[in-house]
Amino acid sequence: MANAVIILGAGLGTRMNSDLPKVLHPIAGAPMLVHAMQAAMVLDPARRLVVAGYEAAQVEKAALAHDPDVTVVVQAEQLGTGHAVAQAQAALADFVGDALVLYGDTPFIRPDTLEAMMEARQTHDIVVLGFEVEDPARYGRLILTDGQLDRIVEYKDATEAERAVTLCNSGVIAADAATLFDLVAAIGNDNAAGEYYLTDIIAIARARGLTATVVECAEAETLGINSRFELAQAEALFQNGARMTALDDGVTLIAPETVYFAYDTVIGRDAVIEPNVVFGPGVTVESGATIRAFSHLEGCHVSRGAIVGPYARLRPGAELAENTRVGNFVEVKNAVIAEGAKVNHLSYIGDADIGPRSNIGAGTITCNYDGVSKHHTTIGADVFIGSNTMLVAPVSVGDAAMTASGSVITRDVPAGDLAVARARQDNKTGFAVRLFDKLRAQKAKGQ
Repeated sequence: MANAVIILGAGLGTRMNSDLPKVLHPIAGAPMLVHAMQAAMVLDPARRLVVAGYEAAQVEKAALAHDPDVTVVVQAEQLGTGHAVAQAQAALADFVGDALVLYGDTPFIRPDTLEAMMEARQTHDIVVLGFEVEDPARYGRLILTDGQLDRIVEYKDATEAERAVTLCNSGVIAADAATLFDLVAAIGNDNAAGEYYLTDIIAIARARGLTATVVECAEAETLGINSRFELAQAEALFQNGARMTALDDGVTLIAPETVYFAYDTVIGRDAVIEPNVVFGPGVTVESGATIRAFSHLEGCHVSRGAIVGPYARLRPGAELAENTRVGNFVEVKNAVIAEGAKVNHLSYIGDADIGPRSNIGAGTITCNYDGVSKHHTTIGADVFIGSNTMLVAPVSVGDAAMTASGSVITRDVPAGDLAVARARQDNKTGFAVRLFDKLRAQKAKGQ
């Protein structure tokens, strides 16, 4: 049976104290909304919807950037979770199958938990995700009768006996889509908050003779984020999990607590990650590569046997082939560095192709931007670029060519040539001594 996923992300998030919609606050380099969207993909949903409200255009932009096929609907007034789900009905009018309701501010639900919910849907009309907790605080309570979920009670509406229940509601619900919207249409707002609670569909369904059950998960999976403190907790939770996964996968982390991963970081086994390395989104590091301390990588690919850093920065579009070297205080952006090539220190390589086994001397800069447009530099195989060379793009350096240190290269260098592009040195005999004597005399007279 086909699945549809509805992710609720309309809230402002007042406690975040931010102009940014709550669901767009990042965890591990991606909006928390993206984490929820990514988790849902394990179900291979035929339809994917996000319900936006506050700053809906921003939410829509982020959702479409992650999944161009997602449908974004707008909840103009935030009148509760039931009202939010109702906004998706028109977009799913032609859909036949199950619908799963998730939350954009609950980013850590595991794929196998969602699979368990959909499996339970085969034998029950409605499935709710719940969790046990010693101190249920202000969570909604799941009230069971003879093993069946009978109703969900919000804390503010619960009796003392109901508040003593420790099985709590995550808010995540699965049901047949047509049944879900039919039940949502019957929700009222006669409660302490005057809102339309999605949770009320359980009591309505049971009154109609439908069955409901609970699938349980760990409390950490249902962590909802409503404040900066909880956002920091969520980041720590993600990072700790990512570090353990990397270690279990055979990655060496010299100081795991100092390494920060993005939500999509991929690292092969036997890679070595030294302390204080930060991975932004879109990084793949192959087996056997080494990322040395204090390096920052984003949107790049590092091949087997490559060594990066320390203190290196790889920006989007950096492609390092096998056995390359990118050393300290080197920045690489939108550039391919071929097998065995070296850029060992104090250089900027942007919008460039560096050929196999070429050596880029210290202080080299590919001058790729003219103030309006970017331009490309091509360096062939077995090239030696002398220290402090400025390569003014567009420009190419042929195979086995060389540039003299301190050169400003503005024209192509043919294969095998040596390019010298610097002013002739002129030594003024004794001039330095005379100049310093004059300057010191002027300074003394001024005192």
